[in-house]
Amino acid sequence: MPLVANTDLPSFDRLREEGETVIPRENAIHQDIRELHIGLLNMMPDKALEATERQFFRLVGESNQIAQFYMHPFTLEELERGSEGKAHVEQYYMSFDQIKEEGLDALIITGANVIGTELSEQPFWEPLIEIIDWAYANVTSTLCSCLATHAVLQFRYGQKRRPLPGKRWGVYSHRVMDQHHPLVSGVNTRFDVPHSRFNDISRRQFEAARLKILAESEEGGSHLAVSEDGFRIVFFQGHPEYDSISLLKEYKREVGRYVNGETNEYSPFPENYFCLRIQAILEEYQDRIVTALQRGDALPELPEGHIIPCLDNTWHDTAEAVINNWIGKVYQLTHLDRRTPFREGINPEDPLGLS
Repeated sequence: MPLVANTDLPSFDRLREEGETVIPRENAIHQDIRELHIGLLNMMPDKALEATERQFFRLVGESNQIAQFYMHPFTLEELERGSEGKAHVEQYYMSFDQIKEEGLDALIITGANVIGTELSEQPFWEPLIEIIDWAYANVTSTLCSCLATHAVLQFRYGQKRRPLPGKRWGVYSHRVMDQHHPLVSGVNTRFDVPHSRFNDISRRQFEAARLKILAESEEGGSHLAVSEDGFRIVFFQGHPEYDSISLLKEYKREVGRYVNGETNEYSPFPENYFCLRIQAILEEYQDRIVTALQRGDALPELPEGHIIPCLDNTWHDTAEAVINNWIGKVYQLTHLDRRTPFREGINPEDPLGLS
């Protein structure tokens, strides 16, 4: 079902260009179709702000529920942004006060870049807790991605993320652990998910918090989990929303850090992502970079034109299926008045009837 272009957000035009169904608001209001209003708390830095909008908007828009999807992006004032990021937020984003006033059917919270290791020392810590607490009481379901998952595990469940020996990034195979849970209904029992993080919440920590793990990887760790009621909070530790080129962009940034002297080690490849042909191209590129730095020559450009056509996306269809299941349950459980999260007769402690 379609996304509704309820603002002039440029991401809607980009999604139309990519072939997604996006209808103007003036058309939507004349159609007798149920509306679903979904918030996106976008905490990503400026360079990834709009790409993250499109990634999550796309997944929601590809859901096949009979509904019109209104997306409501907002962010936190405490996050540092440059002039372009601030201008984008001021022009297209809502405030949290507006979000609370108008209500939501569901909420997605993205990851974020942090400085230092302690989440509780981040300037956005207290505001993020306020939003998650509000959502728990007023929104049918909240989907937390990556850092948002780590934050909720720490402040709500007392499980503090732990640093990994090195950056865990790449594409990893996962296995569904409970094929009967509605969120993974119809999903392949094995599927891929990209990961990119320096910290981890382990299986033991999820279990100590009495959360149910729905998908995990021997290499990538636990990815998909749900709160003790089975639905109120959904946890992603990976990044199923990523585009095919997202990890390539990260690799390019890591190479840039080496070039700029921010690290002494040239970036390794993300695991299970580049085929042997691309690895050979990138190894040759590394030699050219190192030689240029030693000689003081102009740096060569990354040969993206040879790389991008060879990249495979082995995770998007499963991500689409999980989001479709999530949206479907939100559709079933939300009251037409968005300020009443559950329909009469629904047990908020067990909204899916799992017990």
